Amino acid sequence: MTRTDGYLLANRQTEAGERFDAFATLFDPTTFRHLEGFGIGSGWRCWEVGAGGTSVVSWLAKKVGPTGKVVATDIDTSQVTAAARPPIEVRVHDVGAEEPPGEGFDLVHARLVLVHVPDRERALHSMIKALRPGGRLLIEDADPALQPLLCPDEHGPEQQLANRLRQGFRQLLADRGADLAYGRRLPGLLREAGLRGVEADAYFPVTSPACAALEAATIRQIRAQLVTAGLATDQDIDRHLANVATGAMDLATAPMISAWGRKA
Repeated sequence: MTRTDGYLLANRQTEAGERFDAFATLFDPTTFRHLEGFGIGSGWRCWEVGAGGTSVVSWLAKKVGPTGKVVATDIDTSQVTAAARPPIEVRVHDVGAEEPPGEGFDLVHARLVLVHVPDRERALHSMIKALRPGGRLLIEDADPALQPLLCPDEHGPEQQLANRLRQGFRQLLADRGADLAYGRRLPGLLREAGLRGVEADAYFPVTSPACAALEAATIRQIRAQLVTAGLATDQDIDRHLANVATGAMDLATAPMISAWGRKA
């Protein structure tokens, strides 16, 4: 077994870069707003967990400057290696199975990561362990069970097909151990772990070109798994991708819940 075995959305697949670009467009403004609220600045030591792409680590590097440090980790660093220059250090690391890549961090951040990690409890406690006293933790994760539809306004056959394929996607995730209701639990988990000043909010894009780009890349990436599992036919997928390409459907994402707190 390798660390990426069983992961539905592997970083080395062609569509992964397209998905990361869409995530950046959709979610970076929310992430950066929260990080700005922490007062991030020169000299901060940050750990970006499950970095995936480069948008967040590059933004962090500009904020912390040459006297700071950004440790970017992932089980597959193929999409973030290009950013590996001071103050960014890139490491292959499994947050659910290994000790933290350091300690005394001012900030630890993970976005759309823990829902996929088999040992989420260990991962969360590892991130908290890595913080200095007073350090900030920001966890942002999806809650597909809270809003399970790709097309909340299901008024025609195109939307019905889209929602059926989204249900298939959710089934594939659940079969691989993803917790589809994890996002809503984050505030309670942070409080139980002893963090202070816990708060949370949610961002829920209902339609945008980035939502369509994300959907097309995701469906192409999981096409074989959908067909093999009997959740869709190739004809279903071709029809759905053509529908998405028209730009005429309102495509949503699962809500991304951001929860944050401070280590005592």
